Amino acid sequence: MSEQPIKVGSQAPDFILKNQKGDEIKLSDYRGKKVILSFHPLAWTGPCQTQMELLEKNKLAFEEHNAVAFGISVDSVHCKKAWADEIGIEETDLLSDFWPHGEVAEKFGVFRKEEGFAERSNIIIDEEGRVKFVKVYPTSDVPDFSEILKKLKD
Repeated sequence: MSEQPIKVGSQAPDFILKNQKGDEIKLSDYRGKKVILSFHPLAWTGPCQTQMELLEKNKLAFEEHNAVAFGISVDSVHCKKAWADEIGIEETDLLSDFWPHGEVAEKFGVFRKEEGFAERSNIIIDEEGRVKFVKVYPTSDVPDFSEILKKLKD
């Protein structure tokens, strides 16, 4: 199991990760917006695919709440690109926490060191960079994004 997830109310650690296109995404560049970090264990698996498809499907709903969502796993940029192309992810940034391996997941307390991948989890960060919501899901479950949309309204 991972360590304890980051606590609600704490400052979110900044990071820079590359998306599936090779572009750098820096968390602190999104101040003034809510950010959903949607961690998933590994690409190319059913529940992870569904989770990323739901991020894509809900993109406009997130934007209505001044929010942007990122899918994050320990897969490489090249793997993320091939997977995004395969499953039709065009608008959502899928971030690679590949090297240093799982560093961002570890900063947020959702890295499973024994297995080498992130817990399936959603973390919402508010406009000031503070953690507003944290939920870890069983690995086989797909997160309920209606719950995320409700939390964005709070």
